Amino acid sequence: MRRVPSRTLLPRAACAAALLAVLSGCGLFSDGDDPDGGPALSEPVGVTAQAGSATSVHVMWNRPVSTTDVTGYEVYRGSVRVKELTAEQHMVDVTGLRAKSRYVFTVRARGKDGSLGPASRHVTVTTPAAVAADRSAPSRPTGLRGHVDGGRAVSLTWRKASDDKGIVSYDIYQGSTKIHSVAGTQTRALLTGLRPGTAYRFGVRARDAADNVSPAGETLRLTTAQGKDEGPGTAPDDFRATTRRADGAYYIDLAWTPPDTGGDVPAYQVFLDGRQATTVMWGGSAPSGAAKYSFYIGKDAGARHRVRIRAQLPDGTWGAFSPERAVTTRS
Repeated sequence: MRRVPSRTLLPRAACAAALLAVLSGCGLFSDGDDPDGGPALSEPVGVTAQAGSATSVHVMWNRPVSTTDVTGYEVYRGSVRVKELTAEQHMVDVTGLRAKSRYVFTVRARGKDGSLGPASRHVTVTTPAAVAADRSAPSRPTGLRGHVDGGRAVSLTWRKASDDKGIVSYDIYQGSTKIHSVAGTQTRALLTGLRPGTAYRFGVRARDAADNVSPAGETLRLTTAQGKDEGPGTAPDDFRATTRRADGAYYIDLAWTPPDTGGDVPAYQVFLDGRQATTVMWGGSAPSGAAKYSFYIGKDAGARHRVRIRAQLPDGTWGAFSPERAVTTRS
């Protein structure tokens, strides 16, 4: 249902051949096929972790890209397996943790033959400090508003809740099921991977460090648009592309503002002349403000190219494309 590339390809800055040979030899324009067939099961994608309280962390992910059947998942804290789940479960609350502590989580999928696939990317989270003798739940979040962003995403906003010790996280519900969590400093969430033309009912609850949960706020009903396109709110903003010459070669310099997803954008796909050229990975150092990236394009002056990008959203899906920009290498 959610498609991401099967492997990460990064350009190398030292290939000396014609443009097509450069792009192929550097790993660009590869179709991702492995001549040996590749692993039977790839890693879960879109793994995120959010501290739910001083002693719990909410871990979320999406199914692997590979078409191999998945029969379950295993969640690891460091090297220790802490949860085993069914194939239908893509999130879990890991409890019994220490306050004010750093944890690293990964997720692995299990295939129908019983074997485990590779581990997902590592996600790091730090639990907040404990609060003694806190039995007061936060107030309910109010002012829940939202809008549909294409056929597969909705954007929600709400007003801050109040708590005598402070809000650690907000839990987003679809009906009675928790589907997402964001930090207590956030009052916005972008929900992706939804079904086009489908009615949804959303709600938000606040959580404090002692795991006290607020009463439910108001319910918001939204119906996604028809069509499978991602909404424009998931696209990078203010996208610019220029060329420059250095040491007898040409480079394309890209600059943009990440989409406001309510979380980190860990990767971007770069498309050159209509084909995927590379995937830019940031991991835990993803920029929240202006982002930049440059790559080698060849040695020919007067060459024309078209370039656009799209962001990997926090849940692992790919957002809408930026506008396409045309550039020309000049002597």
